[in-house]
Amino acid sequence: MSLTALPAMHREVRLAAHAEGELTSSHFLVAEVPVPQPGPGQVLVRTRLMAVTAAMRTQMTGVKLPMPSFVPGRALWGAAVGEVVAAPDGGFTPGELVHHPYGWREFAVAEESVLKRIEPDALPMPAAHLSQGATAWGALRRAAGIRPGDTVFVTGAAGGVGSMAGQIARRLGAGRVIGSTSSERKAVRLRAELGYDDTVVRGAGPIEHQLRRAAPDGIDVLLDTVAGEQLTAALELARPDARFALVGALSTQLGGDGSITSPAGLDAGLIITRRVTLRGFGRYAHPDLAEEWTREFGKGLRDGSLVFPHALLRGIAQAPRALCELTQGRHTGSVLVEL
Repeated sequence: MSLTALPAMHREVRLAAHAEGELTSSHFLVAEVPVPQPGPGQVLVRTRLMAVTAAMRTQMTGVKLPMPSFVPGRALWGAAVGEVVAAPDGGFTPGELVHHPYGWREFAVAEESVLKRIEPDALPMPAAHLSQGATAWGALRRAAGIRPGDTVFVTGAAGGVGSMAGQIARRLGAGRVIGSTSSERKAVRLRAELGYDDTVVRGAGPIEHQLRRAAPDGIDVLLDTVAGEQLTAALELARPDARFALVGALSTQLGGDGSITSPAGLDAGLIITRRVTLRGFGRYAHPDLAEEWTREFGKGLRDGSLVFPHALLRGIAQAPRALCELTQGRHTGSVLVEL
């Protein structure tokens, strides 16, 4: 698309008001605004795909966070794949695909320094560049250090991270992989397609009792995206020298005030006597992780040993619905919007 063929206006999704309680369409506003023009050192990008994540629900609350929060009246943002439209300084070429941080709008102006060029053959499909598999890969390989034969428990196993984590744990040599999820419908898919040997279903009885049935000899590794009761139950089943990688707190992020804070009662005696390691993991602290994961992911997608579960909604007007449905647990895998 040339500059002369650009529309004068485009759409962006703004935060209408800080979110409290259940997230609804009333928390969003789809606005029509002029297409921005790039200045020196900037690139104009047309967004093709964008991701919605649990962290975005937290950013809508106005509570104090370790990352920037969304501001009422202004556009939201997030990971996206876009096509370069104009690059006045020549650092990029029109038509190139790039990874950029300004989803939730049809066109975006970005500094050249924040764009990451997408190699055409890196992954079989552009949508796969929005996978959350890098977090699962890093948490299991670097933070938890899976060993051959380990029993692994993944909480929130049907989410963007968890739906990749079962496959990755198996790929790294785990002997048994157990996942928690919110429904038996999702549990069936986890066991049939996504690398899980057994499942724990929230609401089907105490988590600890279900986990004891699924892992009678205990667990060696936890990848925790949920916290709360599930983290506490995992500690009760921890084997000596177990390694816990904590990457999220969905038990509070997707409901109530959306806070990232999720208090859990942990038995210090168990942590000490069983020598359990608890480590927080954030992909942002590992800038080299994306390239490493892309190589592994591309190989797995091409030979069929990995799949990318995701839901795809079409049109920017569907972006609010996509995030609302994510918070309601309607989908398995990553939730993406095609613009």
